[in-house]
Amino acid sequence: MPATTIDRRVLVVAILAAFVAFLDGSIVNVALPAITEEFGGGLPVQQWVVDAYLITLGALILLAGSLSDLLGRVAVLRIGLVGFGVTSLACGLAPTAELLIAARAAQGVAGALLVPSSLALIMSAHRGESQARAIGLWTAWTSAAFIVGPLLGGVLTDLISWRWVFVINVLPIAVTLVLMRPMRNEPAAVRTPIDVLGAALGAIGLGGVVFALIEQANYRWESAVVWVPLALGALSLVGFIVRQATARHPMMPLSLFRSRNFAVGNLATVAIYAALSISGLVIVLYLQQVAGLSATVSGLVMLPLTIMLIALSSRFGTLAGRFGPRWFMAGGPALAALGFVLLRAIETPFDFVSQALLGVLLYGLGIAITVAPLTSAILGAIEPERSGIASAVNNALARIAGLVAIALLGAVIGTVVDDAWLDNALLLCAGLMVAGALISAFGIRNPSTVTAPPTPAASS
Repeated sequence: MPATTIDRRVLVVAILAAFVAFLDGSIVNVALPAITEEFGGGLPVQQWVVDAYLITLGALILLAGSLSDLLGRVAVLRIGLVGFGVTSLACGLAPTAELLIAARAAQGVAGALLVPSSLALIMSAHRGESQARAIGLWTAWTSAAFIVGPLLGGVLTDLISWRWVFVINVLPIAVTLVLMRPMRNEPAAVRTPIDVLGAALGAIGLGGVVFALIEQANYRWESAVVWVPLALGALSLVGFIVRQATARHPMMPLSLFRSRNFAVGNLATVAIYAALSISGLVIVLYLQQVAGLSATVSGLVMLPLTIMLIALSSRFGTLAGRFGPRWFMAGGPALAALGFVLLRAIETPFDFVSQALLGVLLYGLGIAITVAPLTSAILGAIEPERSGIASAVNNALARIAGLVAIALLGAVIGTVVDDAWLDNALLLCAGLMVAGALISAFGIRNPSTVTAPPTPAASS
C-alpha cells in the first residue's frame, strides 16, 4: 500500500475513533430531559449521566496514554473500540437510571483508550506541514462531534428514542474496525511499567470531588455524605501529584510541563473546554425545558458552529503551522467570549435570528480559530516519542475541566433552569473564554521564540 494511502487511512481511522468518544460527550445532552422524564431524578440525575462518563474518561485517559505508548496505538485502539461498542449497547438497554449511570461509567473507561491513541497515530504518521494539516482535520472533526452531538441526539430522541443516542455508536465503530484490519501494531521497544497507584489515586480523587459537587444540592455541604467524599477526593488528588513527582515511571510525567507551550497550552485548555462543556449543556437544557423547543430544534441551534468547525479548523491549523499559534489561541477565545455575551439575548419566546444567530456565528468562528492551533502548540512542544502521553495529558485536562465545570453548575448558578440561570451560565462561559485568551496571549510563544522541548528526564 503506498505511503500516502497509509497516511490517509491512519487519518481517517484516527478521526473516526476519536469522533465516537467526543460525540458521546455531548450527544447525550439533548436527550437528558427525555431520560429524566422516563427515570425521574431531575438535574442531579442529568448531571450524573454526563459526569459518570467524564469521570472515568478523565481519570483513566492518562493511563490509556501510557498503554498506548507501551502496547502500541493500534492494539489499544482496537480494544477501546470494541469496549465502547459493548458499553454503548448497555447504555441503550439500561432499564433504570442507576444502571444507565453505571454503563456510562464503563463507557468512559473504553472511551479513555480512544483519544490519546488516535492522535498519537497521526503524530507518528505525519511530519511538518502535513502534520499541522492532519491535526487541523482531526481537531475539526472531533470538535465538530462535540458540537453536532446535540443535533444528532435531538433527531434520534424525537424520531425514535433517547436510547438510540447510544446505540448509534455501533455504526462508526464497525467501520473503523474494518479500516484498521491492514494496520500493523508497533509496541514500544522498551516496556515501561504502568503506574497503577497513580491511576487509582486519580480516579478516587476525581470521583470524590465530583460526587460532592453534584450531591451538595441534595445533602448540603455540612452533610458527611458530601464533605467526606470531598475530603477523600482532595487528599487523593494531592497524593496523585506527589506520586507523579516521585514515581520512577509516572503516569503523567511532570517533566512534560517544563515546556512552556505545553504548560501554558494546557492551562488555556482547562479554561476553554470548561466553557465549551457548560455551554453545550445549558443551552440545550434551556431551549427544551424553558423555551419548549423539541430536542431536534434545540440541536439545530448550534448547527452553524459545527459547519464552521469542519470548514475552517484545518485552514487555521495550517496557518498556525506557518505563523505560529499564539495569536490564534488568543483571538479565537476572545471572539467566542463575545459570542457568549450576545447569546444572553436568548429568552422566551425564542427567536433564532434575532436572539442567537450572531452569537452562534461569533462563537463558532472563535472556536474554529482556536482548536487546531491549541492542539498543535501543545503537541509540537513535546518530542514525538512521547506524543501518546502528551496527547493523553491534554485530553485528560480537557475532559476533567468539563467534568468539574458541569459538577459545579448547581453550586455556582443554582439548579432551577430559567432565564437568569442561562444568563449567568453564559456569562461564566464568556469569563472562562477571556481567561483562555489572556493565558494564551501572555504565555504562548511562537516556534521561533520557543525554548526547545526538554529531553526525557529520569522520571519519565
